[in-house]
Amino acid sequence: MQTQFDIIQLAKPEIAEAERVLRKCVHCGFCLATCPTYKLLGDERDSPRGRIYMIKHMLESGQAADAATVRHIDRCLSCLSCMTTCPSGVDYMHLVDHARSHIAETYRRPVLERLLHRMLGFLLPRPNLFRLAIIAARGPGILGQFLPGPFGAMMRLSFRPVHAPSWVDRAQTIPAQGASRRNRVAMLNGCVQKALAPEINEATARLLTRHGCEVVVLKGAGCCGAVSLHQGERAAAEGWARANIEAFSAEHGRSPLDAVVSNASGCGTMVKDYGVLLRDNPAIAESAGQVAAMTRDISEVMTELGPLKAIGVAKLRVAYHGACSMQHGQKLHDGPKALLAEAGFEVCEAAEGHLCCGSAGTYNILQPELAGRMLARKAEMLEQTKPDIIATGNIGCMTQIASGTHIPIVHTAELLDWATGGPMPPALVGRSLAK
Repeated sequence: MQTQFDIIQLAKPEIAEAERVLRKCVHCGFCLATCPTYKLLGDERDSPRGRIYMIKHMLESGQAADAATVRHIDRCLSCLSCMTTCPSGVDYMHLVDHARSHIAETYRRPVLERLLHRMLGFLLPRPNLFRLAIIAARGPGILGQFLPGPFGAMMRLSFRPVHAPSWVDRAQTIPAQGASRRNRVAMLNGCVQKALAPEINEATARLLTRHGCEVVVLKGAGCCGAVSLHQGERAAAEGWARANIEAFSAEHGRSPLDAVVSNASGCGTMVKDYGVLLRDNPAIAESAGQVAAMTRDISEVMTELGPLKAIGVAKLRVAYHGACSMQHGQKLHDGPKALLAEAGFEVCEAAEGHLCCGSAGTYNILQPELAGRMLARKAEMLEQTKPDIIATGNIGCMTQIASGTHIPIVHTAELLDWATGGPMPPALVGRSLAK
């Protein structure tokens, strides 16, 4: 793709990088076939190729984003399926993140939109406030759930159960089980997950210690910054990232870590990208790259530790849902399925597994109509496999898919913990499961 940036624009590192990305696009259109919004809407402007043209024009002009461009960029899930498909290696992830930053800096959203974005950006990274907000919304939520659009979607959150802080959330070192320690890892506990599904972190800690890992939960580590970055708030995202980098780097300096473990694939994708996010910050760029390089999804760590200490559970049929951030963001697809099979489960995968469920961070709140259509299709595909359980590696996918099907959905780490001696996942307790 030809570009027309002038020499003054190209002096800015972010514009120079955007130009390098844009020049790789050859207009081939392969991305259209795997873009969820294009498949739903059939509008070129709601495809990666169309959005790339709009981003190019917006950045070349140097002007404020217009309403039409914002609408079509907002509809992008950042699922990154286009990057898996692209034969030219177009780095769409960083291009659309830069476009969102430009929008946040130059476009003034309507009042209610601004309020919603700010509420999400403030509440979601702070588990204690998020818990309180959900509880406080339960009264108004009875009526508010019937509101159309984003505010109705947000009010429906108030009907999800919230949990008190877990024992695994406080700063501590959890010793490895057995005679010898194999690895020392720091666990990234996330933010929303602490409030909605603390059992995932608990299962992860048990699974790791059972397989010889000393697990460190660090004070000062928190939100990965993805919520802020995907709303265009780059400075806030960098702030969250710096806090994590400083916490992990300080611990690594005191006693070396073998890995930083993430059990939410959206967070893992973000932390693995810290080296790129902060590469122009000389004070922390090196540490950011080191933390990014040592970050592993829980499925990667368990594959490296293998074999599993499986004790055997009922041979249940598990439909594995590959979260977009897992399969497209981190390029991890076969590992989690292999672990589930090793643990004794019958693993299957639904058709159209490359397509997003509609969660995509805050997308199911900000774009509820499109997200709902994606969810309905995803639930239909999963149910066609006739599974006993659905498994995935991302809290966002879990909450989204659970709202569209009666089949219980649990985290992969919970199933692996159960199969190696841990308790039955709470979502399965009291369920009638096939034997």
